[in-house]
Amino acid sequence: MKLLKRLGLFLLAFSCSTTELVDYWKNPDIDVYSPSKVLLVGMTSNLEAREKFEKQLQEEYESRGIEAVMSLELFDSSFTTEKKTEQELKVLENDLINDGFDTVLFTRVVGLEDKITYKKNYDGYENTHRKFREDYLKYQDAFYNPDYYEEYTVYHSETAMYCLCPTKDRELIWKGYIDITDPESINETVNDYVRLIVIVLEEEQLINSTVMEEKMDEEAIK
Repeated sequence: MKLLKRLGLFLLAFSCSTTELVDYWKNPDIDVYSPSKVLLVGMTSNLEAREKFEKQLQEEYESRGIEAVMSLELFDSSFTTEKKTEQELKVLENDLINDGFDTVLFTRVVGLEDKITYKKNYDGYENTHRKFREDYLKYQDAFYNPDYYEEYTVYHSETAMYCLCPTKDRELIWKGYIDITDPESINETVNDYVRLIVIVLEEEQLINSTVMEEKMDEEAIK
């Protein structure tokens, strides 16, 4: 099972995906976690992206027999854009616990970074054996000629899983740091992001696998 998960993560990382898992942390006191009712929160003012993201995650959880509720189903659209006081959030947490929630999966963009990279046809070992004047002439307008470089934006995001545990402080279970590179399509970005989260959470035994994956493992054993 774990071998298949690692293979899936490897293939996703080296595909044409717009997302990349940069780092993550798992609570060392938790080996296996089995949520029963999860609140899904995508913190963004883009309602289309938020709805697609929360809906797709909801489908992933429900396919594993876990009840999942989109924040858009529970709160109005301004929930993630209006400031909350500490007391308001404490009341919210207690209300969620009373409604049977035991987990919150919370995703937000924490920053962005504009980057520039030179195109591949302007570098490489085979191009280093030239005379000085040839090299200089080739690269002298690299700073203002758009044929020499590509500009793109990297969005730094994080997804965190919290336990709503009445008998203890609200506990961080897992947090992942994910970069989204130059997103062009909401659908593609959401698909890649959700797939990445699901693969990592399954690998870390923080959600159970789907019935389909279990059948694949049984067939592999045979």
